[in-house]
Amino acid sequence: MLANQYPNLDFVLDTSEVDEMLDGGMGSIRFVDKNTHERHLGKVLREAEFLDTDGILVSIGINSDQRGRLFEVDFWKVDFSPLRKYPSVADLTMLGD
Repeated sequence: MLANQYPNLDFVLDTSEVDEMLDGGMGSIRFVDKNTHERHLGKVLREAEFLDTDGILVSIGINSDQRGRLFEVDFWKVDFSPLRKYPSVADLTMLGD
């Protein structure tokens, strides 16, 4: 589980600033790190998927940057349409376990 790998995850999430990504309304967010200007994707930490209210599959990736810090939560709707509703935990199918 992600919380086991990152014991201070609750604190990081509670104190983080995020920006909405320009992704056509699919709902992705990027974690702001004011101390680091040159950030890029490091690795995928967790993946999940769910069906949006219109029945279209949405893939979610929680990603770190090259230094292992939270980088983004990337939503990708397979038909590129805007996200209609963020999922609840019960809606998610976790991948890679």
